[in-house]
Amino acid sequence: MKIILFALLLLGSCTLIKAQDTHFGLKAGLNISSLDVDRGADYDAKAGFYVGALAHMHLSPHFAAQPELVFSTQGGKYQDVKWKINYLNVPVLFQYMAGNGFRLQTGPQLGFAVSSKVESGDVEVDNNDDVKTFDFSWSFGASYIGAQGLGVDARFNLGITNIYEPDVPEVRNRVFQVGIFYQFMNTTVHGRRR
Repeated sequence: MKIILFALLLLGSCTLIKAQDTHFGLKAGLNISSLDVDRGADYDAKAGFYVGALAHMHLSPHFAAQPELVFSTQGGKYQDVKWKINYLNVPVLFQYMAGNGFRLQTGPQLGFAVSSKVESGDVEVDNNDDVKTFDFSWSFGASYIGAQGLGVDARFNLGITNIYEPDVPEVRNRVFQVGIFYQFMNTTVHGRRR
């Protein structure tokens, strides 16, 4: 079921890209991620990074859709143990554009777990079998883009599905992201380059 959802999300993104006035871009920034553990001690925040590409598509003068493909280092730490999970995330954001460069955005995100490791001191062990292949999250955020295409973005990704393979306890991603992006400005929309 999750593979079908992932395929539909990608197909829908490709359809939007083809059908609309689209601006492509690149993005990178800082992750502050943690793990919310049901009936257990939560994993505290750990720093990581993200890097990816985006396609910003104007649907009307004030609304846009923005699918992205993002590599993201996530996880959390508990005392001296770090759980490092790398994801390939596909968020599809729906944005309200205020007309002055500010955007409010929200939308679903599907993540594909690329690798998972547990680190304690100098010892690092693969634990890919403990992480489910797919993670479903919901994103909330805001961004600002300047006239030359350079922008800043802040977002919170709220994990909805349990990522822990044994199922008990349930573990969910919590990720705050802040970074920059560059949107190539090769076309105009309604006389504006945003």
